[in-house]
Amino acid sequence: MLRLPDNFTLTLTLGGRYAGEQVWTVHAERGSVVARVQTDFGGVLPAVRRVQTSRMHPGTLTSQSYAEGEGRGRADFETTFDPGAGLITLRQGREEASAPLTTDHHDPVSLLLWLRMRCAGQQVGERLHAPLAGGRVLIQALPDTEIRGVPACGYYLRPGGAYVYVEQAAPWRLLRLIQPTDFGPVEADLGGAAASPARKGQPERRRRRA
Repeated sequence: MLRLPDNFTLTLTLGGRYAGEQVWTVHAERGSVVARVQTDFGGVLPAVRRVQTSRMHPGTLTSQSYAEGEGRGRADFETTFDPGAGLITLRQGREEASAPLTTDHHDPVSLLLWLRMRCAGQQVGERLHAPLAGGRVLIQALPDTEIRGVPACGYYLRPGGAYVYVEQAAPWRLLRLIQPTDFGPVEADLGGAAASPARKGQPERRRRRA
């Protein structure tokens, strides 16, 4: 289980240069887990703010609702999962659509917190599938690695080609995220340390499980 509340900041870099920061706040609220992620791009990237809010089931960390926008007024995009009605409702701008809800879903934020909890029992090469409102994500467990000297589990996500690295021991912190963008791979590192140009978006050292 997640230890709540949980607040942390990731520093964004692009090619070893500062590209902004991402602030996570995770807490319990009325029987759910709620995560708010504020990403402020800057530095070598255009100055843009994105705010993501995910409400999750406390046991499974599957999504109950998700919203994304600039953090001012109503969100640009919202998804609600209603098991009682058996519907997924998506709203973007003034357009709204519904679809049958046949299984539990994740959203971009709940998926990362769920992977934190998967790390303890991960097997190298294991393949997982996670339904999102926009389609299914294939997750491949990578060999063990170390991120700045901390043993970590690694995951590769498709489509999208993102990498997620999670601390192997409790509290299973998110240590590094690597997300391909039109500008190149953007890294998000825990602890505020800027990436060196030599890293090129790759983990420092990798070793297989015994």
